[in-house]
Amino acid sequence: MRGGNLSGLALCNGVLWSVSDRDDDLLYRLDTSQPVWRAEGIQLDVPPVPESGLPWGLRSSNWAMSYVRGGELDYEGITCDAAGNHYLVSETNAAVLQVPVAGDPNWLKIDPSMVRQARASGMLLHFNALIEGIAINPAGDRLWLAAERERRGLISINRRQTTWHCGDGCVLLSEAGTEMQPAQMPRARELPRDFADLALFGGKLFTLERNAFRICRRDADSGSVERCWSFAAEALTEPRRYSQPFGLAEALVIDAEGAWVGLDNNGGTRADGENRPVVWRFAAPKGGWSGKS
Repeated sequence: MRGGNLSGLALCNGVLWSVSDRDDDLLYRLDTSQPVWRAEGIQLDVPPVPESGLPWGLRSSNWAMSYVRGGELDYEGITCDAAGNHYLVSETNAAVLQVPVAGDPNWLKIDPSMVRQARASGMLLHFNALIEGIAINPAGDRLWLAAERERRGLISINRRQTTWHCGDGCVLLSEAGTEMQPAQMPRARELPRDFADLALFGGKLFTLERNAFRICRRDADSGSVERCWSFAAEALTEPRRYSQPFGLAEALVIDAEGAWVGLDNNGGTRADGENRPVVWRFAAPKGGWSGKS
């Protein structure tokens, strides 16, 4: 990956795809045929971003950050529908770029009430804590977005012809508070509850909860949590630890056999010397993702 910083994963018709929050003009197809995967960059011709309703102060802070580090659009998630169309979420713009199977990329026309409702519920208020995950149903007419933290939450919008609307309301869940990091984390401390990515599988939403080192299954209509699985014991073994005092998991794919979890290591090196972006594979829980154990 040109800029590193893997920030999203999607499984589309048997192929894994990825995005980087540093590369505005590239969509990555992952060649998983060898133990060390290769990322093939697919060029994107991205049109100007539409107005989303985010205030000028937030947008200007995002622009200043991108000037320093690169990645003005700050892609923080990718998903795809059954037809193979890709959808990339831009955190800095609270916008979704559709990359169709045929034709040019285009920004979805999203009703500005989505951002208004989210902000009224306490989300999308803070710099670098905006939208951090995306999922779409197979039919390609319902989207879910995850607000990262302070407050974290889940948003849902539906397509009506060419425009995406809130329906009875965009906000499924808005949640404040802090949570203690797992005991395996060196110098564990309380951090804001967060969402790092979303996945849709078997009609359920799955949230990647970065600082808690877990995956949770949630009701797709209410966002209420049904079951969680921790991956802290495997992720925080001594060789796999990073110096950063927080979780680095940024990307999630769920399938019948298990979960793919991608790390954005921000250029950091873990204890065993590995400094490339890493994707972990976890087996599905006994009884499958729909079970109670």
